[in-house]
Amino acid sequence: MKAHHLPILRVVILYTLFLAGCSPEQKNNQGPFTWERSNPLAEGISQTTIDSIHSDIQQGEYGLMDHFLLIRNGKIVVDKHYIQDYKTIAQRYDTARHLYNYDHPDWHPYYQYTDLHSLQSVSKTVTSLLLGIAMDEGLVIPLDSTVLPLFKDYDFDRSDARKKAITLRNLLTMQSGIDWDESTLYADDSLNDCTVMERREDWIHYVLNRPMDTIPGTTWVYNSGLTMLLGKIVAISTGKRLDQYAEEKLFGPLGITDYYWKKTPREEIDAEGGLYLTPHDLAKLGYMVLQKGRWGDTQIVSEDWISQSVQRSVRLNNRMAYGFQWWIAINDDQAFSYEMHGYGGQYLQVIPEYNVITVINGWNIHDDPEKLAEEIFYNRILPTLKKKE
Repeated sequence: MKAHHLPILRVVILYTLFLAGCSPEQKNNQGPFTWERSNPLAEGISQTTIDSIHSDIQQGEYGLMDHFLLIRNGKIVVDKHYIQDYKTIAQRYDTARHLYNYDHPDWHPYYQYTDLHSLQSVSKTVTSLLLGIAMDEGLVIPLDSTVLPLFKDYDFDRSDARKKAITLRNLLTMQSGIDWDESTLYADDSLNDCTVMERREDWIHYVLNRPMDTIPGTTWVYNSGLTMLLGKIVAISTGKRLDQYAEEKLFGPLGITDYYWKKTPREEIDAEGGLYLTPHDLAKLGYMVLQKGRWGDTQIVSEDWISQSVQRSVRLNNRMAYGFQWWIAINDDQAFSYEMHGYGGQYLQVIPEYNVITVINGWNIHDDPEKLAEEIFYNRILPTLKKKE
C-alpha cells in the first residue's frame, strides 16, 4: 500500500504497542526481510554511552527527536522512539491545513498520524539513487550532456548561453549557475526561492525560467529546484512518474511497501523534499549503499553509480563535501561518512569504516536544540567504538 490513511483501529494498536515497549520492527514486518537484533556491547558499542544519549534525548537536549536507530554489522543495536505532542506544539503557530505548511500536524512531521516520517531533503538523495538506476538501464543521457533539450515541452527563456551549457552533472552536484537562494533566508520567507517554488503551480517551469548567476560547474549553491529537474528527467527518460519508478526499481526490491510522496499541483512528484518513510525502511536504503548497491543477491544500483555518487565533487569546508546529492563527511581529508540530510533533523549516515548506519528523525524547525542530533555518532559513539572486524 502506498499513500493511505491507516484505519483508526490500526493507529490505536500501533500506539499501544509503542507504549507496551514493542519494537517498531515487530509492527512493521511487511515483507520477508527482518532486521536481526543485537545489543550495543555485543557489537563493540558502549552501553553506558547509549544510555547517556537516550537520557539526553528524553531530557530534550536534542530538541524534538522522534527516532534514533543505530545499526552495526547489519544488526539493530539501538532502536528508540520518542513520542512528541506535535498537535499541542503546533497550536503556537499558523496551522492552516496545507501539505507545505510545516506546522500542520496532519502533514508534519508524520503523515496523517502514521509511522511515515517526513524526510524533507533526504528525498534528494533518494532521487539521485533513482537517477542512477535509470542510468544503469541506459535510459538517461550521459552525465556531461546538456539537459535543456530534455525540456522541449516547456516555454521559458533559453537565450542565455550559460543556461544552455548546464549538464546533468551540474544538476547532481548543485553547480548549475542558476540564480537561487534558499540558504540565507528562513524556510517560510517569501523571498526564499524554494518557498516561492512550492507556492507555484508549475515548479519545473519556475526553476527553468530562473535567470543565470554564473557559469555552470564553477560555484556550489544549494538549490532544491535542481532536484525537481532531476526527478523530471527520470520521468522523461523512463516514461514513468518518479514514485512509480521508485516502487518498481527501488522500494519494491527492498520490501518497502508503505510510503508517501507528495505531489505538486501539476502532479509532479516532489523529488526535492516530499518523501515519507519509516525509520526502518530508510535504514534499508543505507544498508544497500553500505553493500555497494546490493540487497541480498540483487544489485539494485550499480556499484559504479554508488562510487561516483559519494565521491567529493565539491569540497564545502574542512568537514563536509558534496557528491551526487549526497553530503560527505570528511575525516583526515578522507571521505568518512555518506549522508542524507533533511530539514528539521532528518539524517541517514552510512559509515563504511565502522560498518555503521544511523537514522535520526526529528522536527526542530523553530528552535535550535542545545545539542545537534547529527553529531551524536561523531561526538558520543565514535570515541568509544571499535572498528569493524
